[in-house]
Amino acid sequence: MAQTLSDAASPPKPARSSGAAAGPALRRLFLVGTPNVGKSVLFNALTGSYAVVSNYPGTTVEVARGRATLGGEEWEVVDTPGMYSLRPITEEERVARDLLVSDGGAIVHVVDAKNLPRHLAMTLELAQLGRPLVLVCNLMDEACRAGVSVDFQVLSRKLGFPVVTMVATRGEGLAGLKAVLATLAGPPRLPLSLSPALAAAHAKVLAGLGGRPDAGFWALRHLEGDPAATTVAPVAERGRAEALRGLPDGRSSSVAAAVAADLRLQAAGLLEGAFSESGSGGRRLQDRLDAILLGPWLGFPILAAVLYVGLYLFVGVFGGQTLVGFLENDVFVGRVNPFLEWLFARLLPWPVWRSLFVGDFGIFTLGFRYAIALILPIVGTFFLAFSVLEDTGYLPRLAMMLNRAFQGIGLNGRAVIPLILGFGCDTMATMVTRVLESRRERLIATFLLALAIPCSAQIGLILGLLAGHPGALLIWAGAVLGIFLAAGTLMARLMPGERAPFFMELPPLRWPSLKNVASKTVSRMGWYLWEVVPLFVAASVLLWLGTVTGLFPRVVALVEPAVRFLGLPAQAAPAFLFGFFRRDYGAAGLYDLQKAGALSGVQLAVACVTLTLFLPCVAQFLMMKKERGWRVTLLMSGAIFAVALGAGWALDRLLVWAGWTL
Repeated sequence: MAQTLSDAASPPKPARSSGAAAGPALRRLFLVGTPNVGKSVLFNALTGSYAVVSNYPGTTVEVARGRATLGGEEWEVVDTPGMYSLRPITEEERVARDLLVSDGGAIVHVVDAKNLPRHLAMTLELAQLGRPLVLVCNLMDEACRAGVSVDFQVLSRKLGFPVVTMVATRGEGLAGLKAVLATLAGPPRLPLSLSPALAAAHAKVLAGLGGRPDAGFWALRHLEGDPAATTVAPVAERGRAEALRGLPDGRSSSVAAAVAADLRLQAAGLLEGAFSESGSGGRRLQDRLDAILLGPWLGFPILAAVLYVGLYLFVGVFGGQTLVGFLENDVFVGRVNPFLEWLFARLLPWPVWRSLFVGDFGIFTLGFRYAIALILPIVGTFFLAFSVLEDTGYLPRLAMMLNRAFQGIGLNGRAVIPLILGFGCDTMATMVTRVLESRRERLIATFLLALAIPCSAQIGLILGLLAGHPGALLIWAGAVLGIFLAAGTLMARLMPGERAPFFMELPPLRWPSLKNVASKTVSRMGWYLWEVVPLFVAASVLLWLGTVTGLFPRVVALVEPAVRFLGLPAQAAPAFLFGFFRRDYGAAGLYDLQKAGALSGVQLAVACVTLTLFLPCVAQFLMMKKERGWRVTLLMSGAIFAVALGAGWALDRLLVWAGWTL
């Protein structure tokens, strides 16, 4: 059963920090922890549905904020991005650290109780910030099954601040945590246990920081050479240099490693008598399952099965055929579109203006129909499948398994998440590249997503196109995969910068929670509707303007020479032009040409390869601009255009020279 213990001492409460621009000041509470420890579940439990998600200033990292009533007072609760250390590597970790140090407020450090020995070192660092602190040992149900026990009373007495044990998904321990927070007192007084040389150096830097409540934290950062320390908590360079001279090896990397080692030793000492592992059968079963999922002999066949069932059967067949067929034919074509055309015929007697809303390129009959009837079912089923995999704990294991393979293309296993998301929606996947550690990796992943990762809607249409041409299907898959690997390898060699280190906490394997899966799926589909639907509307308006002004036929005429260059008929030009607005719409244009008998097997293979590699759709293009800026987006788009045309031309020449008919 979840339990709590509050510190017996009652120093003065911390000063309130400013909250909203208007109204009374709010006490602030920061939730801190690594990914997959239930931090967001706790945030939702504290704040309910009153949460606002916004970008942290100057970044694309989203931060969730909400309100909670604790002890009769209203608090602002901030769900910080996941972080493994207070020495940031990724942009998300930097944002989390900046949030913590930029303003006062209490801190709740949420940890996985099973992995407490690994997490407690960061708790010791958080204690140096001089702020009220609570340690939440979550996932106690899984800890018990794994043979782990935590004596929260002993641990709290040693630490000197409250410890709460919880099962956040079931609400166990939530009332106790709220009671602790309502009476939360001053900061802990937990001294660091450092080696003599480090302790002496730390004391010298501390002396130069005056009486700052967070002096202990910034003194460590000064010793480790953190550039943020010189800005936030400046100290005389002479004093810092003298402190470093007292160390056997004063290099920043060596100091950071020594500090980390000392913190781990102190954490181990604090856990003596408070933490035990019995090595139960549950843990052994977990290890055996990990060996299967991470090993190449069974790991890759399992991955193939997951992709076949999750991506092809559930997303492609059920989402892309059954749901799309129902929404497209029965709902929109059968009912919604006829009603809207009847309505606008009476509201707008002018055909030109009426065609802005209904008709071939109308906002409602094209933009909303495409977004809701054609794309939302496919993207929605993908988000559902992705949420199930995420909740089971399989994705981090997939990242570990593919880490070595990804190193050849300049990425590491963490890139699995955005690349897999790309098979659902490249626009959202481009946004998710922010989880990657370095700018170099984010650039490589963004380029590969735009170049060679077809979204689920495009895959479904291309598979339908090539179903009757198995040879063309194999050529398409081989060409796209080969170009993906070649482009990634070339970028890894040419782009400056070191490969980012790869580390990932493996959460326990568990049965997916229906509540968690539903919450994640609804949240992501809400993002889709909010972020992407306006882009579909904008694309419809652009198409309408091009048609009304006569610009569209002229642009098609400009595209025709490039299409002939690929060995394709001129009628294929509109498909490539439409492909910029929506890749799947371009594939639909090829489908019409194939039905009309205008494409041979070779032309069909060339067209599918070129269209897959073609420019990102307008939604993805705008997301790339948002994440990477105009200059990078335009350079990438130019390179992708050249690669697509070059690959299509080379494939056409090769197939014609070989005499293949497909």
